[in-house]
Amino acid sequence: MTNKLAKGLITTAVLAALAGCHDNNDEPNPLLCSDGSLDCTKFTVLHTNDNHGRFWHNKDGEYGMAARKTLIDQIRDEVEYHGGQTILLSGGDINTGVPESDMQDAVPDFIGMNLIRYDAMAVGNHEFDNPLTTLDMQAKIAQFPMLAANIYKKIDGQPTDERYFKPYQVFEVNGLNIAIIGFTTKDTPKVVSPDNVKDLHFTEPQEEIHKVLAEIAANETVDMVFALTHMGHYANGEHGTEAPGDVMLARSLEQGKLQAIIGGHSQNPVCMEPDGKSYADFQPGDECKPDIQNGTFIMQAYEWGKYVGRADFEYQDGKLSLVNYQLIPVNLKQKNEAGELVFATQEIVQDAVVLDTLKFYQDQGQALLDEVLSHTDGKLNGDRNDVRAQQTNLGQLLTRAYGEWVTDNYAVTSDFAVMNSGGIRDSIQAGDITYRDVIKVQPFGNAVSFVTMSGAQVQDYLANVAVKTGGGMPQLYPMEMTVHCDATEINPDASASDIVAIKSLGGREFALEDKYTFTLINFSAKGGDKYPIVTELPTYVDTQIADAAVLREYFVKHKDIKAVDYDPARGGHPVFMRAGDVVKSCAK
Repeated sequence: MTNKLAKGLITTAVLAALAGCHDNNDEPNPLLCSDGSLDCTKFTVLHTNDNHGRFWHNKDGEYGMAARKTLIDQIRDEVEYHGGQTILLSGGDINTGVPESDMQDAVPDFIGMNLIRYDAMAVGNHEFDNPLTTLDMQAKIAQFPMLAANIYKKIDGQPTDERYFKPYQVFEVNGLNIAIIGFTTKDTPKVVSPDNVKDLHFTEPQEEIHKVLAEIAANETVDMVFALTHMGHYANGEHGTEAPGDVMLARSLEQGKLQAIIGGHSQNPVCMEPDGKSYADFQPGDECKPDIQNGTFIMQAYEWGKYVGRADFEYQDGKLSLVNYQLIPVNLKQKNEAGELVFATQEIVQDAVVLDTLKFYQDQGQALLDEVLSHTDGKLNGDRNDVRAQQTNLGQLLTRAYGEWVTDNYAVTSDFAVMNSGGIRDSIQAGDITYRDVIKVQPFGNAVSFVTMSGAQVQDYLANVAVKTGGGMPQLYPMEMTVHCDATEINPDASASDIVAIKSLGGREFALEDKYTFTLINFSAKGGDKYPIVTELPTYVDTQIADAAVLREYFVKHKDIKAVDYDPARGGHPVFMRAGDVVKSCAK
């Protein structure tokens, strides 16, 4: 069962906002409250989260900051006409996701946010994908505060009592004083390069909020408190291996202390079933019921600016009421009966100023895609029929690139790497290599991840994946291993040791009792291509950095690629996988 409203009704509501709808003589007095009284205060919270570089619309004309600006301005006009006022908030993660933004350090995204007139943002974990100097630069561009109460400075490796960002800010919204506290997931040091956060200390938000509430009580006069977070929403607080998110934050307080949480990080539309325990099957144009935990409203608007969240509140006699909530699509499209992509709701015209301003950065980003990163003296083979049947030099390069990147950026050594061949979508021809070439090889935006296991667990894992064929066939590096592909045909009860005979991993002699760390993309880690799921292991880390970005960095560091160095039969490492043993005997 899903909690939905007829799409026509919500579409009508959206169109009314877009058209202004201020000329209807039959319309009730817009200054009245929902109960017909005049003594309430109206205000509207607009919100987005997890922008991830999507300052520009996609190839189908969906979302983009120019259309977002038009929609938000029209909502502002409507709210003001009805006696209210708006505040616009972001749940963070402005950085990382689209090459045109990544290569320009998200400058166009922050400029776009200024043009749209954001009031505040939570600091996301992806804000630390770059050195702090880059984040400091972004903070100078931003004409709004970046909020994070639980990030403190370190001196000589020891935490201080000085925060790196403002913990909160009080906003006057239609005569009400609203304190907005920022929080960032405590997982941040786990999912970014340690060097980028070595001078910072992240505290537990459930503990930090009590401290901040005391600071607000001592220094401010406020009518209510909101949290603006980048922690994630997990239904019923079931956060698994992730750090506790918004639900647990709401439950950690005495009821009435925190009126609302506007969040990000988990990148889901927080639209709940009527029981409030599970997510509704939300589609563009559907009704959205936000979560309510311990009397606290919890909201999140999916990702990439696909939606603008709109929460219409009324404040009367010290009580806050939510009278309307919507996730409004921003030029999202759906297929009609003829299979054509059409707008889910009426098309939103793009704001000309934002479009013209950001076009400069979009054009510049396209030019950067064609800048030469490296050069190869021979073809790096990602041809479908080859890469799904045998180890190739491109497969060896990819696994080497990902493993080296994890070793260089995290406090671990990647002993080997695994790459499903179905994720390799093109070859790189001899000659110059550009970022556009990289994206053709790795177009899906999967993230590099890693996990640590015992030798016995690794043996079981490799026994599972090494015999896969087609898109699941693994590219592997570096290791010495023999695979008996027909072991289960001979003996259905064959053990892992019957299937794989591992001699060494990453130059280390293999031992069942030793610990090994290996790198893979999160698609495979989640069970893609029927790989074993490893995401729930406590040692699993999703870096949330795109595979293409990591591959680009590898080429930047290696300006002169010798194709023969990645030949699986020759190996570019003292220890390498025996391609003939593994592939030729397993591939069909």
